[in-house]
Amino acid sequence: MKRCVWLLTTLVVLSGCQPISAPPTALPRATAKNILPTTPTAEPAPSPQTGRILELSGFLKRTHDPVMAKDGDTYYVFSSGADIPFLTSKDMLTWEFGGRVFKEVPRWVKDAVPGVTDLWAPDISFYAGKWHLYYAGSTLGSRRSVIGLATNQTLDPASANFHWVDEGVVIRSDDSQDWNAIDPNLVLDADGSPWLAFGSYWSGIKLQKLDPGTGKLAAPDTPLISLAKRASGETDAIEGAFVLHRGKYFYLFASFDFCCRGADSTYNIRIGRSEHVTGPYVDRSGRPMLAGGGTLLLSGSKRWRGPGHNGIYSDGTTDWLVYHAYDADEVGISKLRIESLSWDRAGWPSAPSQAFATAIK
Repeated sequence: MKRCVWLLTTLVVLSGCQPISAPPTALPRATAKNILPTTPTAEPAPSPQTGRILELSGFLKRTHDPVMAKDGDTYYVFSSGADIPFLTSKDMLTWEFGGRVFKEVPRWVKDAVPGVTDLWAPDISFYAGKWHLYYAGSTLGSRRSVIGLATNQTLDPASANFHWVDEGVVIRSDDSQDWNAIDPNLVLDADGSPWLAFGSYWSGIKLQKLDPGTGKLAAPDTPLISLAKRASGETDAIEGAFVLHRGKYFYLFASFDFCCRGADSTYNIRIGRSEHVTGPYVDRSGRPMLAGGGTLLLSGSKRWRGPGHNGIYSDGTTDWLVYHAYDADEVGISKLRIESLSWDRAGWPSAPSQAFATAIK
């Protein structure tokens, strides 16, 4: 969600696409959206059922860059916005406004990035005994950006242990660099060591190793690893990285093209994979993501424009694709969308909305 101005409109809640089926009433608990067993025992089987598009209701509008986790019996969706808003749901279908992570933008973020207002692209994972929420502070079109970290013992605001602790800066960038410190995503490698994927535009998606104790960079001079960028001669619009470890592969999801233009948004979700968290990532045709590769997972439809900036919530049996799209039936306002992925025998995912989008174009 960069280089763009959000479309603001009145809050009228509408439903999403017609559902294929609802989620089970009690999904197995997962500790985090992307923290899976570090040593897979077997190659996951292809999904036994067709992916499902959920019909959502409640507080859906103006959700941007969503990411989902579950704590206890409640699902939480965090998104970009003033002080990082979050939604709650008991069934993944009906959503309510839950509150905000911060009471105001942390002072250190304001000092580091003059003019910052909203906080962008939160990433939530349970790791090392507590919840880690990474977030970005930046302004439109600038590389003067920071990634911060906040931690909590619980996501439940009603708990006596609920208290967000701002841990400060993790990564920063400025206009002298050819990369941008936004859109963070925590992922564990095959040995259980933490890494942070991030970046947008310019020279693309990056990765750096974290210290497992602090959740910050392993060292000040930690190597900066490039994972994906647009091909030479194309737009440099790539962002919203999310890395999923499934079976023997790490899957890199990224959003290509342009968000934040309402019904004119052209965001689309692309994917590649690698046997190592550090890459190289290639798409289904074998094209490297560092050379503009990326197999299309989801593009816009007649109604749902510019789908992108996704997260993945894995419950052990299903991988839920959580993203925003712009509703052309309602002046292009962004809304929360959730659907499940199907996996083929070659280990590549598909999204049910893509088949729907293709059918109506």
